Amino acid sequence: MAAGVTTFWTDVREALAGGPERDYTQGPVGRAILLLAVPMVLEMALESLFAVVDIFWVARLGRSAAAAVGLTESIETIVYAIATGISVGTTAMVARRIGEKDHEGAAVAAAQALILGVVVAVAIGVPGAFFARELLELMGADPQTLAIGTAYTRIVQSATPILLVLFLLNAIFRGAGDAVIAMRVLWVANFVNLALDPCFIYGWGPFPKLGVAGAAVATTIGRSVGVCLQIYTLFHDHSRVKICRQHLRIEPAIIRRLAKVSFTGMIQYIIPTGSWTALMRFTSTFGSAALAGYTIAIRIVVFSILPSWGMSNAAATLVGQNLGAGQPERAEVSAWRTGLYNMAFLGCLGLVFLLFPTELVGLFSADEAVRQAGAECLRIMSYGYLFYAYGMVMSQSFNGAGDTATPTWINLVCYWCLQIPLAWFLAFRMGLDERGVFWAIPAAESVLAVVAILLFRQGRWKLQRI
Repeated sequence: MAAGVTTFWTDVREALAGGPERDYTQGPVGRAILLLAVPMVLEMALESLFAVVDIFWVARLGRSAAAAVGLTESIETIVYAIATGISVGTTAMVARRIGEKDHEGAAVAAAQALILGVVVAVAIGVPGAFFARELLELMGADPQTLAIGTAYTRIVQSATPILLVLFLLNAIFRGAGDAVIAMRVLWVANFVNLALDPCFIYGWGPFPKLGVAGAAVATTIGRSVGVCLQIYTLFHDHSRVKICRQHLRIEPAIIRRLAKVSFTGMIQYIIPTGSWTALMRFTSTFGSAALAGYTIAIRIVVFSILPSWGMSNAAATLVGQNLGAGQPERAEVSAWRTGLYNMAFLGCLGLVFLLFPTELVGLFSADEAVRQAGAECLRIMSYGYLFYAYGMVMSQSFNGAGDTATPTWINLVCYWCLQIPLAWFLAFRMGLDERGVFWAIPAAESVLAVVAILLFRQGRWKLQRI
C-alpha cells in the first residue's frame, strides 16, 4: 500500500513537472491517464477561476451587477461553444498525427486551426460588441441591469479573438500531450486576473474605478498575457508541436477537413449552450434574486465540473493518439478507466453540494433570497453528478476519435427535445417556478449519460478517419 501511494505521488509530481517527451500509447493505461489528467484537471480548474473570481467581486456590487454578469455569460456561452467546437477538431487532428508520429503534420494542422479560429472570432466578436445593449435586452435585462452591464458585455465581446486563440492554442498542447504547458499558461493568466480584478472594479491604488466593466478588463488582460506565452512557446521549440512561418500559409484541404469536424463540434456545444441560455431566460422571469442565485450556483458548478472536463480531455487525447497508433482497444480501455475515476471524483463533490449548498452560495452573496435560490439549484443539480461523470467522458472520447457527429445528435435530443421543454413544463405548467428549471438539468444530463454509454459500447467510433 505504502509503495503504491509513493508511486502515485511520484507520478503526480512528474505530471506537474512536465519534462521529456512521453509516449502515451505505451505503458500502463492508468499511469498515462494520471500523467495527462493531472495538468488537464488543473488547467480546467484554472480556466473556471476567471468566472469564479469575477462573480466573487462583482456580487458585492449588488443583485443587478451579478445579474448583468450572468446574462453576459449566457450570451458568451455561444462564443465558448464555437471556441470549444474548433478546439475539439484541433485536439482530435493533432492527437491523431502525434499518434502516427507525424510531428510535421501536427504542426500544419495546428497552424490551420489558428487561421480558422481567428477568422471566426472576428466574425462573431465585432457584431457582438456593437450590439451589446441589444443582446442584454434580448436576454430580459431590466433597465438597471442594462445601465450597469452594457459596458461589461461590450468589452467581453470585443475580446472574443483573445478567448478563441487561448482555447485553440491550449487544444493544440492537449492534443500533443503537452498538457503541462496549457496548465502553466493559465496559472500566469489567472494570477494576473486575480491581482487586477478588485483593482479595476473598485479603483484600488492608481487604477480607475470601473465597476462591473472592470472585471471584463482584468480578465481580458489576464487572457492576453496567457496568449502571448502560448505563442512564444509554439514558435520557440518548447512543445511537441512547433509552428514555423511556413506552416502559416493556408492549406485548403486541411482546413476543409478541420472545418468539417469542427463545425459538427461547434453545433455539438451550441446545442447545450443554447439550452443553458433558454434556462437562464426562463429563470429571469422569476426575479433578480432567482437569477442571481442561479448565476452564482452555475459558477460554482462550473468550477467543480471543469476539473472533470480535464479528465475527459485526457480521455480524448488518449483515444486520439491510440487510434493514430493503431491501438483501438487501448483507446477504449482509456475511456472506461477515465470515466470510473471521474465518477469517484464527482460523487464526492456532489455529496459536498448536498450537505453545504447554503454555505457555498453564501460565500458570494449575503442576500438571503439569493442564497436560498442558489442553494436550491446546487442541491438539485448535485443529484445527477454520478451520471455527469460518464456522460462527459464518453462524449469527449467520441470527439477524440474525430466522431463529433454522435455526441451532437445525443445533445440535440437530450437538451433541445428534453431539457428545454421539461424546464418550461415544470416551471410554468406545474408551478415549480425556478425549481422546475433546476430539476430539468439533472434529468436531461442523466439521460444523456445513459445514451452516450450505450452508443460508445457499439464501437463505431473506432472506424473514424480524420
